[in-house]
Amino acid sequence: MSAPKLQRSLGLFQSTVLNMIDMVGIGPFVTLPFVMGLMGGMFLYAWIAGAVLSLIDAMIWSELGAAYPLAGGSYNFLKEAYGKNGPGRMMSFLYVWQTVIQAPLVAASAAIGFSQYLGYLVHLGDWQQKAVSGIVIIFITFLLYRKVDSIGKIGVLLWSGVLLTLGWIIFGGIAHGNFIQPLKDINTDFSWGQLASFVFGQACIKSMYSYLGYYNVCHLGGEIKNPGRNIPRSMFISVIGIAILYLAMNVSVSSVIPWQEIKGWEATKTGTMSDKSNYVVSIFIERLYGGTAATVATVMILWVALASLFAVMLGYSRVPYAAAIDGAFFKIFGKLHPTKNFPYVSLLILAGFAFVFSMLFKMKHIIDGILAMRIIVQFVGQAVGIILLRNRNGTKDLPYKMPLYPLPVIVAIAMWLFIFCATGLTIIVSFLVVFGSGIIVYFIYARLQNKWPYVSTDTLDTEDDIEFIGE
Repeated sequence: MSAPKLQRSLGLFQSTVLNMIDMVGIGPFVTLPFVMGLMGGMFLYAWIAGAVLSLIDAMIWSELGAAYPLAGGSYNFLKEAYGKNGPGRMMSFLYVWQTVIQAPLVAASAAIGFSQYLGYLVHLGDWQQKAVSGIVIIFITFLLYRKVDSIGKIGVLLWSGVLLTLGWIIFGGIAHGNFIQPLKDINTDFSWGQLASFVFGQACIKSMYSYLGYYNVCHLGGEIKNPGRNIPRSMFISVIGIAILYLAMNVSVSSVIPWQEIKGWEATKTGTMSDKSNYVVSIFIERLYGGTAATVATVMILWVALASLFAVMLGYSRVPYAAAIDGAFFKIFGKLHPTKNFPYVSLLILAGFAFVFSMLFKMKHIIDGILAMRIIVQFVGQAVGIILLRNRNGTKDLPYKMPLYPLPVIVAIAMWLFIFCATGLTIIVSFLVVFGSGIIVYFIYARLQNKWPYVSTDTLDTEDDIEFIGE
């Protein structure tokens, strides 16, 4: 009997669906008041900046994802770019190490957002909110405990709820008759200085949190049909489609509830479940159609949150698995379910961390932490990795080549570093703790496994790796 293997059973449509439900999630519903509170009438600029950065960064992911369509995404990209028997082994380990922390943070944020919007329907105390968050994590883990072909069908079903929810919000604003007014007011009190400020960086953190997920297809690279074509296409379709939906949703909501009012809610926030900014969109629907419609809309938003959490846990559970079967991470993560063929140990461990984080942290700190954990090793690391790979291997055999190279790489690095600095000193220190502990664990692990840098170059497998290490 042959060992279980991942199957390439997800086409372009299902890949795009899983990307988009990962992107939407609870993000735009909980970050909308944050961004308006920070930027006032200029709030749309933060959403436009997030769309631009996502589109540029998707070029980097597309080139890497099409060239290395394997489970694990960034794990494989970093390993190949920095030398799979050299520094790339440490870079990929650090990525997986931080993934075990930041992926559960993403899942926890979706679960917390779920409990916040549930607060519109049912009054929840602090501990009740935390209990709901934990139950949501357990429920999604149950849904994911099955074969990937049935998961693709579940993803399409969940996505239908996402489209209906966003469509209703956008239609409501259009039907209200004041849809264009926020666009007319976008330059009220405009300031170039504000676009270069720490406050704008904070707003971009919140908008980028809502865009994250356009690369989810890369984590599922080993399960995508015709990956050289479908991986890039799914990402660009996802980013452009979601950017249009986000901008339309923000314009729609602010055409009914003025940004000044939402900013006031943010300024007087008490940190309790009764804060109006916890469920802005529910109040938006209530003002247009009444309490019953708002209840239905809230249920649909809760559906969206579950859909996002589903996609997040699906994609990230493949990352430690890919590293483990490659011998570069702890073996326990490399186990596939004997009959359902999915990395169940990796899924259960990430779900366990997500459960704990949903009990411990608040939404604002989680969002900042998610970005800080990813930027240096993953986003900036991959951008630099593209340069290394092109210099070493050329572009002849690439299934997808980004246009205008190296401009997208330069712009992406500059924008990511700006956002990283905007996360603030506390979050940056937290990142450094995780990063530093990862380096320590790696060197201990490498010593025990006799891996780089404790193995001499004459024992490496390929000539390319020897040349890279010598450079």
